[in-house]
Amino acid sequence: MSFHSELSKDLKDELESLRWYHHELSRHAAEALLLSNGSDGSYLLRNSNEGPSCFALSVRAKDSVKHFHVKRVEQAYVFGFNQFPSLQEFVNHFANQPLVGSDTGTLIALKAPYPWHVEEPSIYESVRVHTAIQTGRTESDLVADAPSLGTKEGYLVKQGAVVKNWKQRWFTLQRHELKYFKDKMFEEPIRILDLRDCSAVQFDYSQDRVNCFCLVFPDRTFYLCAKTGVEADEWIKFLRWKLAQNRKGK
Repeated sequence: MSFHSELSKDLKDELESLRWYHHELSRHAAEALLLSNGSDGSYLLRNSNEGPSCFALSVRAKDSVKHFHVKRVEQAYVFGFNQFPSLQEFVNHFANQPLVGSDTGTLIALKAPYPWHVEEPSIYESVRVHTAIQTGRTESDLVADAPSLGTKEGYLVKQGAVVKNWKQRWFTLQRHELKYFKDKMFEEPIRILDLRDCSAVQFDYSQDRVNCFCLVFPDRTFYLCAKTGVEADEWIKFLRWKLAQNRKGK
């Protein structure tokens, strides 16, 4: 049963009226969303996994995202040292752009709520990933060695090895090989990375950029950046699945 289905009808109706309540958005997805599309001081409310009356306020603080507890006690909302008798008073408090202090001593001004409904773009992206599932149940049913399965391609920005500048490259992922090209129309890759030698794929926050992730190899760590947090998340999930399949010996 989902968290949202456990909420009372009155609470559901009340929260539906709040345009910056993002339902079951995960902590990781909230970070990706605020870092890629938000600005310093953007915030949103989402469900917490600590119970049906617990929520999390996720706030962008420059190049990171902080998370704060919000709890509903009877009809009131408890946030920090304050208790607000109703949702409306809770919302009114945020309209004053309050400062929030974290455990690290960082002061964050809550400047702008991030709406859950964003206007849909008129331009759609082309399909770059299309996988098949044997039984349609879980990701374990994916067949890694199927001829046209487990492929992904797209543009990423890559950091150079010697000169630490960033250049856009065209990447293709097939079986255990991640290739990158100078551009999409080039036939010969600049380099082929064997994912069987890769030990980890993870989000990276050490660079002066957002939507970055890294691939860790014995002799080098490759730093890559996607256009959006969602796109970076897709690459990470897909690459991690590839690594898991390699470890199983498939």
